[in-house]
Amino acid sequence: MSNEPNPTPDDALASLRAEAASADPAKIYALATALVARMAMEEAFPLFIQAAAAGHNRARIEAARMLLYGVGTASNPGQGVRLLEEAETAGNVIAAYLLAMISVGNQAVKRDARINQRLLLAVNAGYAPALTTAAIHFGRRNDEQDQVLCMDLLRQAAGVGDPVAAQLLAARMQAAAGDDQASASDSLPACSVRPFALGLVRERLALEETWQQPPVKRLSDRPKLGAIDNLLSADECRLLMAAARPRLSHSHTLDPQSGAKSFNAIRTSQDASFDPLQEDLALRLVQARMATAAGVELVFAEPLIVLRYAPGEQYHPHRDYLPSAALADNRPQAGDRAGTICAYLNDVEAGGETVFPAAGLTIAPTAGSAIAFANLLPEGSPDPDSLHAGLPVERGEKWLATLWIRQGPYRDF
Repeated sequence: MSNEPNPTPDDALASLRAEAASADPAKIYALATALVARMAMEEAFPLFIQAAAAGHNRARIEAARMLLYGVGTASNPGQGVRLLEEAETAGNVIAAYLLAMISVGNQAVKRDARINQRLLLAVNAGYAPALTTAAIHFGRRNDEQDQVLCMDLLRQAAGVGDPVAAQLLAARMQAAAGDDQASASDSLPACSVRPFALGLVRERLALEETWQQPPVKRLSDRPKLGAIDNLLSADECRLLMAAARPRLSHSHTLDPQSGAKSFNAIRTSQDASFDPLQEDLALRLVQARMATAAGVELVFAEPLIVLRYAPGEQYHPHRDYLPSAALADNRPQAGDRAGTICAYLNDVEAGGETVFPAAGLTIAPTAGSAIAFANLLPEGSPDPDSLHAGLPVERGEKWLATLWIRQGPYRDF
């Protein structure tokens, strides 16, 4: 029996450092990856850059991600995009997928027909996030063959370990069996949205339909308020609920004087905010659909918020525009919250209506539908008539997705 001690993590890291000294890009990449695992991002970044310069595709992708999100280095989306384009040219499908994801914002990467081509490359390579994205896309169509294709893609994504695809597949199978009510603790809430007749070519990716402006029914001029029917499909609603559920925490409010976050009895829900690092193409496409309905590009939107209200929970009357202190700390160059769009994600058994007292309107939540309203007057000053509230849920639960829309671009891509 050997008396030699087992190698420690520090020993392993020292060994990787010694191997990386050979300038082998694979060794350098391995060292950088080990440093990331230790959260030593600033030390890892130049190593990824070094390996990327030597042609290491996975290093290009990791360096690009760090540049896109400002992790371990200053944010530089342009340089990140160039690294991804190099990896894509070298045949890396994950780079193609990421470029498609970035192009949703139509800023750092121009949005054109390549978004479909890039997604298709990743789908054909069996990349799980791409499979799920394509499944949700085809699932919007009211066509039997597209619905079969959606199920096949969800099965493939679930088979390669995508947990969200597994939940979407289970929900579809449950609905097909005639049991669309949540029966198990890990089931998604009921969502009765049906596929839409989009008039698209079957079995052809056409993500550009995401940016088709949907009909908006004007409900009020003060506040400016509109309703959008059938904005999101059942799969899109379930995607948001499934992605948010593991991240839910008690909702907070902003102090009107200090702008500080705090817990307040006026808001008793749970919510999940999606940091850009947590987004994938499917999530960005749903947000882009919501932003389009509000009349803007996705880059004008703050991070997505998904909320869950249990029985008795509510949001007392409030306004969405920001206190001056909060605005000063949260990308003031983007301006205030000009508008809000809220999409209802499930079938609420009773209660949970949205009320606008100044307009005398009470809106019942309907799965897949949305409301969009202005928080500011045309000249940019706060509109006090934008006061609104979420009434208590009486039975069941209520899921809601919210995008706050700024006056100017908020996101880098």
